[in-house]
Amino acid sequence: MSRGGVEVEAKHYHLFIWLHTLFFISIFFEWFILKGGVLWLSPFLIALFVILQGLRVWCIASLGRKWNTRIIVIPDEPLVERGPYQYVKHPNYMIVFFELLVIPLLFQAFVTALLFPLLHLLVLVIRIPAEERALSGKF
Repeated sequence: MSRGGVEVEAKHYHLFIWLHTLFFISIFFEWFILKGGVLWLSPFLIALFVILQGLRVWCIASLGRKWNTRIIVIPDEPLVERGPYQYVKHPNYMIVFFELLVIPLLFQAFVTALLFPLLHLLVLVIRIPAEERALSGKF
């Protein structure tokens, strides 16, 4: 913000907060109520989770000080086209999708693993066009 940044398209941001809050509550209740154990695939899932975190670090490092969970427009800033952004437009959203699948599976929270990646996609139907409008200056 000190470089003239302006937050845009913030009306939907609360959906991310609710999605992630309810995600962890859902895992806890599904695991607690069903007395789930640890899935036999856990070593594979933990390895996948670690890989996802490495990819997230790559995303954040590639954005540097531009990284933010909100949509901030900074005048005359070039678009980041390094790291995973040279291959995929929204790599962090792909990572979050797989996290929303992998984390519940670690706790045998199968309903959560099915439901929350789909809810994430619904939120992205709003979020990605908002980011595209911000990048094009049409907000």
